[in-house]
Amino acid sequence: RAGHDFSSNDYLGLARSDVLRDAAMAALTRGVGVGAGASRLLRGNDAEHEALEAEAAQFFHAPRALFMGAGFAANQAIFAALPMPGDLVLHDTLIHASTHDGMKLGRAETRAFGHNDVDAAEDAIRLWRAAGGIGTVWIAVESLYSMEGDIAPLADFAALAARHQAMLVVDEAHATGLYGPGGRGFSAELPPMENLVVLHTCGKALGVAGALVTAAPVLIETLVNRARGFIFATAPSPLNAALVRAALREVAENPARREDTLSRVARANALAEQQGIPPTGTQIIPVILGEDARTMALAEAMQAQGFDIRGIRPPTVPRGTARLRLSITPNVNEGVLEAMFEILEELREVARRV
Repeated sequence: RAGHDFSSNDYLGLARSDVLRDAAMAALTRGVGVGAGASRLLRGNDAEHEALEAEAAQFFHAPRALFMGAGFAANQAIFAALPMPGDLVLHDTLIHASTHDGMKLGRAETRAFGHNDVDAAEDAIRLWRAAGGIGTVWIAVESLYSMEGDIAPLADFAALAARHQAMLVVDEAHATGLYGPGGRGFSAELPPMENLVVLHTCGKALGVAGALVTAAPVLIETLVNRARGFIFATAPSPLNAALVRAALREVAENPARREDTLSRVARANALAEQQGIPPTGTQIIPVILGEDARTMALAEAMQAQGFDIRGIRPPTVPRGTARLRLSITPNVNEGVLEAMFEILEELREVARRV
C-alpha cells in the first residue's frame, strides 16, 4: 500500500475515519467483545450481532437480515444452501467468483446468460422449461459490477422474475452505502418483493468487514440451518458488528458523505471521457488495454508516479480485456484526481507510440 488511493473499495472514506475509530473505542468501553469465541449456534451469538441484524433490516427496509463474517462466504452460502435439486441458477456471465463457488457446492443446475442481457435470461428460462425444468429459477446478478463499473437493469430483472415466479438474487457489494435511496443500494428502488435476496457487504463503502444477507424470514432461517459457512464458522467479532452498526448510522445520518464521493465520481467520469476512456457514471472506471504485459507495465508506471492503480488480468477478467481499474474514493482530493488523469494520458500516449 503506497501512493494515492485509486485501488481500494473504501468508497465513503470510512475505513480509517474518526467515525469508526470513535465507535470502536466507545464499544470497547462499554464491554463489547473483540472475539466471539464460538459459532453463533453454540456460544458465539452476541447481543451486538442481533442488534446489528435488527438495525440492518430496518435500514434496508427488509423483513430479516443475517450477519456473516465475509461477503465471499455469505454469497457462497446463498447459492450452496438455498437453491434445491431440480432448481436452476441462472447467472450473469460476469457474476462474482463467490457465486461460482457457491453454485459448485449447491445442488441446482446452473446456466449463464450474456452480461446484463434480460432477453437472453428470459430465453434461457423458456428453453429450460421447454426441456422439462419444473423447479424454481434463481436469477443471480450484481447491481454494480466490480470490474466493469456498469449497473444492471434491476427493474427489468425484477419484472422477469415476477413473470416466471423466479427468485432474484442481487449482489450489492459495490453499491451498498453509496447508491440507491439513502445509500441502501439499487435494489432499494424496487417495489417490495418476497422473492428477493440481497447481499450487502460491509467491507467496502461501509469501511468494516463482513456481510449482511437480507431476505424473507424463511430464507434467513434456511441459511441459519443449512449454510455451512454460517453453522461451522466462528461468529464474526462482536466489535466488528458494533462498527457496522456505526457505519450504517453514519450513512443514514450524514448524506453529505455520499454526496462528496458522488461529486468526485462525476468529475472523474468527465475527465475519463475527455481522454476517450468510456465513462461508466460510477466510482469504478476500467481502462481496458487488452494485453496483460502492457497493462501491468502501465500500472507500475502509474505507481512510480505516486498513484496506487492496479492492473487486472485474466482470470479475474476475460482473456484479452486486461485493464487498469480506477476506483474513485474521497481518499484523494480533486487536485490529485486531475493530476492522475493528466499523467495517465501522458503515459498512455507513450505506450501507444512504443
